[in-house]
Amino acid sequence: MATVHQENIGAQHEKITIKLSKEDYLPEIDKALKQYSKQAVIPGFRKGNVPLGVIRKMYGQSVFSDEVLRVAGTKLEEHLIANKAEIFARPIPAESQAQFRFDINDPQEYTFEFEIGTRPEFTMPLLSGSETMPLHKVIVNDEMVKEEMERLQYKAGEMSEPETVTSEDDVLNVVFDQIDEQGNIIEGGIKKDNSLLVKYFTPSLQAQLMGKKANDTVDFSLGETFDEKLLPAIARDLGLDPQDDATKSTRFRLTLTKLGHIVKAELNKDTFEKIYPGRGLETEEDFISVLREEIQAYWDQQSKNRLHNELFERLVHETPIVIPTAFLKRWMSIGGEKYKSPEEVEKEFGGFEHQLRWQLITDKLVEENKLQIEKEEMEQAARMEIMGYFGQSMQLSSTDFDWMDSLVDKQLKDKKFSEELANKIMTQKIFWLLEQKVNLQETPVSMEEFAKLPTSHHHHH
Repeated sequence: MATVHQENIGAQHEKITIKLSKEDYLPEIDKALKQYSKQAVIPGFRKGNVPLGVIRKMYGQSVFSDEVLRVAGTKLEEHLIANKAEIFARPIPAESQAQFRFDINDPQEYTFEFEIGTRPEFTMPLLSGSETMPLHKVIVNDEMVKEEMERLQYKAGEMSEPETVTSEDDVLNVVFDQIDEQGNIIEGGIKKDNSLLVKYFTPSLQAQLMGKKANDTVDFSLGETFDEKLLPAIARDLGLDPQDDATKSTRFRLTLTKLGHIVKAELNKDTFEKIYPGRGLETEEDFISVLREEIQAYWDQQSKNRLHNELFERLVHETPIVIPTAFLKRWMSIGGEKYKSPEEVEKEFGGFEHQLRWQLITDKLVEENKLQIEKEEMEQAARMEIMGYFGQSMQLSSTDFDWMDSLVDKQLKDKKFSEELANKIMTQKIFWLLEQKVNLQETPVSMEEFAKLPTSHHHHH
């Protein structure tokens, strides 16, 4: 009779020992060999009439080892289920596991040893109710509205294609290539397409650009090319940290790929309809009012994103969660489809631990608060995703609903689409819940102050 014993060998680290006697696996081997004899196609014998001795000689050794391992695995599964074990991942063979020598002609008692990492109990001090966190509120001023209004006028304006750069209102399609101090393009460095108005560059660079044509180049460092207001957005687009002092000195070669010149659209009903179709905007005041609302909504969302990032980082790094580090590193090395060297494990472990801690936290939040996703939520979210494919201007008439419902049903049957959508919805629910569990203090800031707020960055201790 098989015996199963579990013992603690470290923090959140357990060993399970399974001992199999011959009686536990020999009947299964006989059963498997008989099944082989019914299905085997061997020259000289009719299908289903191959003698058991022939089958045993041909397949016995592999069947023996397969069945012993299968029985051991079954006993392990039964033990985990019976004990409702909360584990990190699939069990792995213990470091103390002896090497096996399976021989169908010499059946033995076998001892299997497995290691598991168990889920820890923990509390989240950040959500105790005593914590106050700032919710930054960017104040939208007239200058911001004026700049966005001008940007939209350019967007809605008439475009021509001049031969050379002649005006600050010219639009440049460009490629950024990162270069070294000697002006050589860095292999594997940053390479990015962009589209910019000449007026976005500093006066000194604007002067260099005048008279340039397609395929001409200009070399520069970011700090001398864009002012303090525009530099953070350009840096982020290039994958650089705006707060890092080294960003300003990073050098690029700008290659002009296409030139355009825009005549700004006038502020009239036709322009308003072109920018905001179906809104029925009549006057410049109506237009500015909608514009101000959209700018505020954009910065409110940026503020929420920043808050969510802060909540994520603080929960991951400040929640005292004990995890079996040595076991997990070993699991990463041998528990996957492909072996990973100790160097590979060390390189990847930080990100793995970060994600594991977040998974443990979110699992606890979902369970304790009974968060669920209803069918109607999935359907509505799918509908919004589909409408997003066609653009915000899409409006459905009553005759379109059958078509839309059919497409929603089809999309939700796609496993990948449904899983990603469910994950997105649950993430939204989790962050909404977190917002309720901390005291938020609305803090007014300017756009410039918001851009300079430090990025949340923590270290495990």
